[in-house]
This record gives sequence, structure tokens and C-alpha cells, in this order.
Amino acid sequence: MMFLRAMRILIISLRYRLDELALSSFDHPWAARLLRLARMGRVPKESRGVRLRLALESLGPIFVKFGQVLSTRRDLIPKDIADELVLLQDHVAPFPSEQAAKIIEESLGAPPSELFAHFERDPVASASVAQVHFARMHDGREVAVKVLRPGMLEFIEGDLALMRTFAGIFERLSPDARRLKPREVVAEFDKYLHDELDLLREASNCSQLRRNFMPDSPRGHLLRVPEVYWDYCATRVMTMERMFGVPVSQVDYLRDAGVDIKALAKVGVEIFFTQVFDDGFFHADMHPGNIYVSDQKDSLGQYIALDFGIVGSLSEFDKNYLAQNFLAFFQRDYRRVARLHIESGWVPPTTREEELEGAIRAVCEPYFDRPLADISLGQVLLRLFQTSRRFHVEIQPQLVLLQKTLLNVEGLGRELDPQLDLWATAKPFLEKWMHDRIGFTGLRSKLSMEAGQWAQLLPELPRLIHKQLSRPDENPAVLHELRLMRRERQRSNRLLTAVLVMLVLCVLVWFHHTGVF
Repeated sequence: MMFLRAMRILIISLRYRLDELALSSFDHPWAARLLRLARMGRVPKESRGVRLRLALESLGPIFVKFGQVLSTRRDLIPKDIADELVLLQDHVAPFPSEQAAKIIEESLGAPPSELFAHFERDPVASASVAQVHFARMHDGREVAVKVLRPGMLEFIEGDLALMRTFAGIFERLSPDARRLKPREVVAEFDKYLHDELDLLREASNCSQLRRNFMPDSPRGHLLRVPEVYWDYCATRVMTMERMFGVPVSQVDYLRDAGVDIKALAKVGVEIFFTQVFDDGFFHADMHPGNIYVSDQKDSLGQYIALDFGIVGSLSEFDKNYLAQNFLAFFQRDYRRVARLHIESGWVPPTTREEELEGAIRAVCEPYFDRPLADISLGQVLLRLFQTSRRFHVEIQPQLVLLQKTLLNVEGLGRELDPQLDLWATAKPFLEKWMHDRIGFTGLRSKLSMEAGQWAQLLPELPRLIHKQLSRPDENPAVLHELRLMRRERQRSNRLLTAVLVMLVLCVLVWFHHTGVF
């Protein structure tokens, strides 16, 4: 079975001339000769990015998913290929409703006809991993039921095994491939795909995001997140509140409905930076297919988040790195940017600060010839990552995910309002974040967080100090042992030297008696 799949991959690769794409990446004389032979005088009509995208779509949903994940690694792959892979779409026919009903019964212990007052047999949406059915519960609540596609785990394992094999071969053959780290990319895809196959994990992501934007909270007006109904969730089934709205890309419809499009663009950016700098937990798949806008009277113009398979988390260290980098960039303090990279520990300690500063200046300075509204923070972050990679920096996965999401948000915001100034929206969050963590406010917050731990440790402190001071001084005994060990080692060295001298003398005497000398 795996052999037949490998043969199909090979045939499709040849059809779309991926052999030419692979050979052109090898800097070796034999690769150039093979490339001339493979072309046989013909040059492909489409660009390499288009050919790769068409090949991945032909290979099926798992390879489409891989291409979508690969498109987020703009720090690793060329821009023309990344731009084309963004266009990859899941065109997957829905699986039979009977199979969906069977999975629901196996997972929840009862058929849909008993669990719900009404269950729509035809799915409202179908993708490579799962499909969604609308339903109504017995108490009248409208819900959406997401059901995992049957046999997915077994199917993906075979394709992942082939991907690992190809990645290993590619990495061994090409120095450039080793820089792109294909095995690392496949491992990242493996983790992402297995996470997406666990709908309980997605439900927990949804629940966390809803808790951050509760309807009755001060920020509840920014984003609507569906409620998860845990009694109707399992590894292969997720049931959540049904949301009513239209994709954010339907700008004309929203404008006709009375939505302020410019305000909508600004709020979208505000939602993103709220998630990043306030929560450290963000929806990392914010493309138009997953972001809707409510068209209901009571919530007109509110954003709606859907599909929580991919989320990102940031530590306090990550948030500090981002905030200070952005602030230093807009202050044109490139020495500070370089120092932040070195202080993060991601740059080898032998890196010269002024050399890194010069490289960062070459990346960032051209942006200041443009109006602030034309500056892409996502591109700035991407260029910083690319520059860092030249200095052998390992960029953390969560920051790559953030950079990809920031590009999505910028594209979304400027599609709604081409004059959107992201910096004007981001700056208050960065300044507030720095103010809350530096100075008296930050000190008070940290002391409050650590108070419980200190309350336990402080009463024990006198006893621990007394115990430490009461311990006998073991230093003289340790020094005595070290002296004995040194004497023993010196004695052994003298003995070994004497043995070697005697051996050499014996050899010389033997040579003399045998007449060699």
C-alpha cells in the first residue's frame, strides 16, 4: 500500500515538474547535468510555486495541510513559494451522514436522534479533517456538531512516514536543504496534525478563548466565541454553540447591513494585540474562513471566532522580547534590538553586538522611507527572523506562529481599510504592557503573584539558616582528600614514566645485542 502511494507521489511530482524544482536547489555539477537532462530543452510554463501548489492539491488533503503549514514558515522558504502555498484550499467531499451518525453514537453513547431534538443530516461545511452539522438540543439551543472524518489517523500515518523518508533523503543530498530543516518541518506538521485530530483539545482551546472574552466582561464586545457543551464532546466529536454571521471577507454585505468597516478593521487588530500582550494566548488561524462578523441585531458588527485547532501561547519572556523589539524598532534603536537578540540566549555568545546591529539596520532602515500606515509589522518580524537565522539563531515555534498570524491580521485589516495604521493601534498595547511590568505597578503585581509562595517559605527561613550554619565545616576534610588524590596521581605518573624508560632501555639493549646498531 505504501509502495503504491509512493509511486503515485512520484508520478504527480513528474507531471508537475517537481524534479526540476528539486534539482535546481542543489548546488552541485551532477545536479546541473541532471537538470538539463530532465528539462530536455523544455522550460516549465508555470512558476515553481504554482506547480508545487497544484501538485499538493492533487496529492490530497494531507499534503494540502502540509502545504498550508509550510506556508507559515516564511523564515525558511522563498517568498514566491510561500505566497502561492497560501492559496491552497481544502476541496474535500463530505463523508456519508450515516458514518457521521455512527461516530457520534460511538463517541457519546447514543445516536443523534436521541441526543438532539433535530439533527441536520447534510453537513454545512466539510474539510480534510472534519465536517460540521447543525443541530438543535432538546432545550431549544442551536448548536454546531463537528465530527472527525473516519479513518483519518491510519490514513495520515502512511503519508507522514513517506514525508519523513523524503525529508531525510532531501536533507542528506543538499546543503541548502539542511538549512531549510525538512525533517524539523515534517515533525512540526506531525504535531500540528495530531493536535487537530483531537477535538477535545480544540474544545479546550475554544473554552479558554471564550473565558478570555466572556460576554459580560469589559472586552466581551470585541469578540464572540462559541460556548462549548462538554457533555456532548469527545475525541472525535465537538459540540458548540451555533454562531450566526457572515465571513469577514463579505465587505459589501456588511457595509449594506450598516457595519462601520473602518472601525471593524481597527477592532480586528485590537483583538489580536489583546490576545498577544494581555493574555499570551491567541487564535493562530485568523484567515477569513475562520473569522465571521455577526449580522444579528443584538450583536451587529461583532467579530466571531471559529475553528480553534491552531492556537499560540506566549510566555512572559516571549511577550517582553516582542514588545521591546517593536518599541526599539520604531525608535530606530538597532543596538537595542541586537542586544535583545543576544540577551535572549538564541544567538551564540561569540556573536559581536555591533555586527548584528549592522545587519538589523540594513533590514529595518528601508521601512522608514514609508508612511507608518504602509509599514507591515509582520514583515518587520519576518525580516528580523531571517536576519537572526544568518547568525544561527533558532527561532521559537510560537514566535513563527505569531508572525504568520500577524501577517493574516494585517492582510485582513488592510483589506477592510487600506489606510489602516497598525502602529497607531499596537503602540498603546506595547506601552501599557511595558508600564504594567516595569516600575511600581509591575513590582506590585509580581509581589502579589509570589505572595503565596513567600508566605510558605518565610516562616521556614530562620530554621533553614540555622541548619546550614550548624553543619560541620567539611572544607578541611575535602581539601585533605583532594591532596591525597593529587599525591596518588603524581606517584602513578612517576611509576608509569619509570616503566616507559625501562622499556625503551630494554629495546635499545636488545637492538645492540642483535647487531641492529
